[in-house]
Amino acid sequence: MNLITNIKQTTANCINSLYGITISSEQVLVNATKPEFEGDYTIVLFAFVKQLGKSPDALGNELGNAIKAAIPHLVTDFNIVKGFLNISISNDYWIEFAKSLDPNNLLPSNPQPKKIMVEYSSPNTNKPLHLGHLRNNFLGWSIAEILALQGNEVVKTCIVNDRGIHICKSMIAWQLFANGATPADTKQKGDHFVGDYYVKYNDAYKAEVEALVAKGMSKEEAEKEAPIQKAAQEMLLKWEQGDAATIDLWKRMNTWVYEGFDETYKKIGSDFYKTYYESNTYLLGKELVEKGLEKKVFYQKEDSSVWIDLTTDGLDEKIVRRKDGTSVYITQDIGLAEVKQKEFNTDASIYVVGDEQNYHFKVLKLICQKLGLPAADGIYHLSYGMVELPTGKMKSREGTVVDADDLVAEMIQISKEKTESLGKVADFTAVQLTTLYNTIGLGALKFFLLRVDPKKKMIFNPEESIDFHGFTGPFIQYTHARIKSILRKTGTTTNVQASTLLPLEKALIIELSNFPNTINEAAENLDPSKVAIYAFELAKLFNSFYTEHSINNAESEEKKQLRIQLAILTAATLNKSMRALGIDVPEQM
Repeated sequence: MNLITNIKQTTANCINSLYGITISSEQVLVNATKPEFEGDYTIVLFAFVKQLGKSPDALGNELGNAIKAAIPHLVTDFNIVKGFLNISISNDYWIEFAKSLDPNNLLPSNPQPKKIMVEYSSPNTNKPLHLGHLRNNFLGWSIAEILALQGNEVVKTCIVNDRGIHICKSMIAWQLFANGATPADTKQKGDHFVGDYYVKYNDAYKAEVEALVAKGMSKEEAEKEAPIQKAAQEMLLKWEQGDAATIDLWKRMNTWVYEGFDETYKKIGSDFYKTYYESNTYLLGKELVEKGLEKKVFYQKEDSSVWIDLTTDGLDEKIVRRKDGTSVYITQDIGLAEVKQKEFNTDASIYVVGDEQNYHFKVLKLICQKLGLPAADGIYHLSYGMVELPTGKMKSREGTVVDADDLVAEMIQISKEKTESLGKVADFTAVQLTTLYNTIGLGALKFFLLRVDPKKKMIFNPEESIDFHGFTGPFIQYTHARIKSILRKTGTTTNVQASTLLPLEKALIIELSNFPNTINEAAENLDPSKVAIYAFELAKLFNSFYTEHSINNAESEEKKQLRIQLAILTAATLNKSMRALGIDVPEQM
């Protein structure tokens, strides 16, 4: 039983024995004590004050004495501050914890692991990945890793939007403007090449609309009658009819895009166990519509369209099949949810999708529940806010997005310039420097995009993200490298026999003990920022500790052994934390 679990259970037992009221340990809220107060952990009393008819101070004193008596080997003292019971943990416990913690096994085993699917990335094959896709990929990969650290079996999947009118727009533009050119001819990555034609389509479309309006047509009519728009719509019809030439061009251009995607995924460290393609899934869900009609989950209107009424659930009516019998996006997603569940039999399925789709996923989960689909209750939408630039929003069709490849290259270049300016890498080989610049640049990018609560919109600033002294990835990477440098001098063999702890030694051990709870909290909330914040606080605390206390020249051999162990554990925990974010930590910087 870990310490916090022990405190919660003991508190519940003491309330039962003191007041004859049965509560579960889950009802007891325990937090780390704020730095300005004395104590290590704080039990929040407010939830029980009214129920027990006690003043906060009276309850705190009675409960504090009872807890201290129940676990005297752990709790040495307590104090009460405005409804909060702060307890101090024995130094002996913390020393034994530091002594016994294995740097290769920092997390407890999971007696009840789950099988969880995480779907992320969801690119379109008419454009390359951009800054928004990077936040999506980093969130998805990190959540998958955090869930795996808990001992769960995780399946990473991706759905590629490879069909529809937006894909046809790139295809038409290529036919009109490319003169048969290929990515090999232009020496471009395939996804960039195709994306350029998506922009060319929109430039041509705008020009045609303006020309038609100049001839007296209304803007609304001109947008429908623009020749290039009609050509794209005709191409979509041909695709749906299986026209050989259209399908051949579609496959050819998509192949170019997939080659580009694969190169970017490899560069940023994204991977998937299975990729689904909308061209294979867009007809799914039609049978479920029929079943829903039989179960009276859906109803049919006079024009033959099929709907579901979700007004009693606080939403509205939603169409699931058009009057012409074709499906809509929600129908496809229902069908794909069923297919994935049959294929992998997961306990939960997490969709990493931007917050503009919040309504869509509420509807998806509700419909799946009403249809009685297995694991419908396990559908979760990891909703995240958009990434913007200091100049505002990005628009793919106008070519104003920040390309993922360009951004990664820029981050690596900035890391090179900043690292060289510090003048500490003179003894690195060219290969080592290339690896280091990649590690720092990508680490800065990932950390900056993951350090913010996913639900929040954020503004990305490359220069700020790579500061070696702020709330950044490079600061944590540098701290890890610094610890490794210390350990190369001290060695890593320890024999901890300490009997006393100085305040910063104790604070560091307590912070190390919080790692499993941080991973659990991040998994429960689907929020990697909790791990990012934890890693930063741990790195910051170690630097404060090392500023005050020498390791190699400690005041006694006993202290030296303890501090070497703390350095080993800190490096291992920083490494594990950053890996949970998809970030490597160098041995030397």
